[in-house]
Amino acid sequence: MTTPSVSRRRQILDQAKTVVIKVGTNVLSTDDDRLDEGRIRSLAEQIHGVWQTGRKVVLVSSGAIGAGMSLLGLKERPTDLSHLQAAAATGQAHLIHLYDKCFRPHGYHAAQLLLTANDFKSRNRYLNVRNTLLTLAEFRAIPIVNENDTVSTDEIKLGDNDRLAAMVANLLPADLLIVLSVVDGLLTGDPSDPGSQRIPVVDKYDEELLNLVGASKSSRGTGGMKSKLDAVRTATAVGTDVIIAHGQQPDILTRILQAEDVGTLFVAEQEALSAWKRWIGYTMPPKGRLVLDDGARRAIVEQGRSLLAIGICTVEGHFQKGEVVSLVDLAGVEVARGLTNYDAASVRTVAGKRTDEIARALGSIPYEEVIHRDNLVVRV
Repeated sequence: MTTPSVSRRRQILDQAKTVVIKVGTNVLSTDDDRLDEGRIRSLAEQIHGVWQTGRKVVLVSSGAIGAGMSLLGLKERPTDLSHLQAAAATGQAHLIHLYDKCFRPHGYHAAQLLLTANDFKSRNRYLNVRNTLLTLAEFRAIPIVNENDTVSTDEIKLGDNDRLAAMVANLLPADLLIVLSVVDGLLTGDPSDPGSQRIPVVDKYDEELLNLVGASKSSRGTGGMKSKLDAVRTATAVGTDVIIAHGQQPDILTRILQAEDVGTLFVAEQEALSAWKRWIGYTMPPKGRLVLDDGARRAIVEQGRSLLAIGICTVEGHFQKGEVVSLVDLAGVEVARGLTNYDAASVRTVAGKRTDEIARALGSIPYEEVIHRDNLVVRV
């Protein structure tokens, strides 16, 4: 953590050509849970300013369930799935209507995209979403992305819109993710403590950052600062810079793009990964685990090599050829993820064997590598 300089922020912002903006429920809502049309109008005006700089913009917006609660007369957030889905269905129509109403004076359409986890797990659906987002820019349409809460169940639920925003940033890929919440950024202590100070910049994500935040969630939404830090980890690990800022501050997007010292800047940890490797390493959930010996770990992490069967000690889980698996060291620490060339049964058969022994074990050698380096992403 260091004190940021305007020139440093300016350099990062000048290089950002594609921006994902996530806005939380509390940013958009009034005290009585209604959507604040004035704030949405201000947000649309600021996004127009971002567009005018030549940047592509995608908006990930919460607020549908909160709006639906108000419209349906619900005083508390429902805890059962059917009432949550009813609130989402009612509120989403109102939310997208207000966005379209506020964007129209600036010459834009509001385009609705409702996604579930399955849209990221399937490579074809993943690419279709990406192509849709990129094509909408040709027609001056602002994508408004939200989780499809009207159909989401535990099996296909993303969890919260902080995670969704990071996954959308990975999908495009985006250079910058801006998360608008109702806190000034990452603080040194509890937001209610007057002594808590805003941390202007974080050079490198560290698990110790989690000690600065609690596990509490917002009153209307599903996320909290912990979920935002999880999203930061996902985005910065693949080359996307992240800024968390207070979305109710006047002209906050304009001030961010002018490189003002607002919010907390989380600097990307490495140069941007390709969209293919982002999908493998930070979008698809692993279907199994391969425990590696020390030699295989060094070959992958330090030398950028493929995974051979001889370096595999243990195979855990059930997976098919072409699915993502997690690679862990002997201590159980994840070091990489990759697309396996073999199913779980075949990997169990060849684990620990030299390449020339695979033919005798399987009858042939379909692939010399269990995971080729082109389909492997280091995560340490």
